[in-house]
Amino acid sequence: MKKDFHFSYDLLADWKELPVEDQVLVDRAFEAVETAYAPYSEFKVGASVRLDSGAIIMGSNQENAAYPSGLCAERVALFHIGSAFPKEMIKTICIVAKGNLIPNHKLLSPCGGCRQVMLESENRQKKKIRIIIVNQDNRTMIVPSVIDLLPFGFGS
Repeated sequence: MKKDFHFSYDLLADWKELPVEDQVLVDRAFEAVETAYAPYSEFKVGASVRLDSGAIIMGSNQENAAYPSGLCAERVALFHIGSAFPKEMIKTICIVAKGNLIPNHKLLSPCGGCRQVMLESENRQKKKIRIIIVNQDNRTMIVPSVIDLLPFGFGS
């Protein structure tokens, strides 16, 4: 039996084409980039998460000389939400980055571990989490659900 998989997303030329509410989320993710600790990769990542209450939680990547003891921006933000706001629903997560690890013209994408944590968050709340990914050249991908990024995630 053959099955097809379809990936759904919108692609904008610039994040400034987003609605104002989403532009605020992007701004906050760029603020988070500035708190990243990335002396080894020199690739700074910021994440901002809008909760249904309207609160915005930020996270940045935190590296460690004892690799892989560091943590990605997405997981920093999501684990903080799970700990401090366990009853809140996650509406949207925005991810941005700065550095040479990925060329400016390549689309940024969360790592596999972050995709799995995002999927666990989506499954736990039984509600889709929208993802905004802003590339270093400002191109912006909007994905309606984490399942689109990880269709065969562990536990799905």
